[in-house]
Amino acid sequence: MAAIPSVTPENEPAETKTLAPVNSLAAEAVDGAGDGAGPVPVVVERLRHQVDGIIFKVDELEVKVNEVAQFYSNKKRSKGAKDGKDKKMAVSSCSNLIAGENSLNAKDGGLCTKRMQELMRQFGTILRQISQHKWAWPFMEPVDVEGLGLHDYYDIIKKPMDFSTIKNQMEAKDAPGYKNVREIYADVRLVFTNAMTYNDEKNDIHVMAKTLLDKFEEKWLQLLPKVIEEERRQKEEEAQAHENMQIAQEAAIAKMAKDMNTELAALNSQLDGLREMVVQKCRKMSAEEKRRLGAGLSNLSAEDLSKVLEIIAQNNPSFRATTEEVEIDLDAQSETTLWKLKFFMKGAMELQTKNSPSNADENSKRKKEICDALAKTAKRRSKLLSSV
Repeated sequence: MAAIPSVTPENEPAETKTLAPVNSLAAEAVDGAGDGAGPVPVVVERLRHQVDGIIFKVDELEVKVNEVAQFYSNKKRSKGAKDGKDKKMAVSSCSNLIAGENSLNAKDGGLCTKRMQELMRQFGTILRQISQHKWAWPFMEPVDVEGLGLHDYYDIIKKPMDFSTIKNQMEAKDAPGYKNVREIYADVRLVFTNAMTYNDEKNDIHVMAKTLLDKFEEKWLQLLPKVIEEERRQKEEEAQAHENMQIAQEAAIAKMAKDMNTELAALNSQLDGLREMVVQKCRKMSAEEKRRLGAGLSNLSAEDLSKVLEIIAQNNPSFRATTEEVEIDLDAQSETTLWKLKFFMKGAMELQTKNSPSNADENSKRKKEICDALAKTAKRRSKLLSSV
């Protein structure tokens, strides 16, 4: 993760992996460690445990960062793509609203349910009036296919329907029943259209079904304005519920981001403490180590060299880089500054190695060698053919 600074004095962002050198460098830098003088001091072990703890926290923060990034990525995609279903009239149920996206709208969902129940009650009155008609008796129960010998019935009628089935589904409590009035309306129409489809126009059942369907449609048209108004209100409430959910999610994500900033600040503070602990416990750097340090610093980029000068100036306020070329006398630097420079150099060199295009260069070199070999082979072959 690129948001956590490594153990470097300039607090520049670095990947999590740049924390790892602290363990090895600490053992190398602390007086008496790593030189064959005996076991690693307790302070180094303590340092390693602290670094491990920081890395664990960084991993946790990385998960949170991914959650935040995923949220805003999904939000961007959903904002750019309009759902085609929005163009259609909303007929989704109140139960979907209640069980849907935001529990904060449970109260509104309850009102929506009551309104829809009232519409269903009014529709039940219409259904009762139709079922009490003298011609309604053929449609009260499921068609007795076997008893009437209607062997082709299920080949013609794909979804049988009758008034008793509709009534049972309207009164269902445990099993999923009708969610809205339009679902009941569709099944009532199906009762009559099934009868009209299976029986020809001169058949009594066809005539009875068509007559009752016309009466039913007249009564439905009286209720329809209320149904349309309720559907409009449901659509608005569902949109509001979705908006409330988005607001709640954004608030949660904002809080997560704020908490992450606090945790990052705490980690930075811990890293500052570890940095000071390491440099305060540093042993004296040997002449050979200074030579290697000087050679390593000369290979750094101009940007990294500017940071090197900042590190030197931290412990030497009188130091000023007034010319383009600055000669650094490592022998004149304190042990604290030398080890800070080594820590920084090691992290910068590792980052350079990671980002270097050496692999691509190696592949290009190999490809060129193959092409040259093929060209030489073709040339020799041409000479052999010409000699023959």
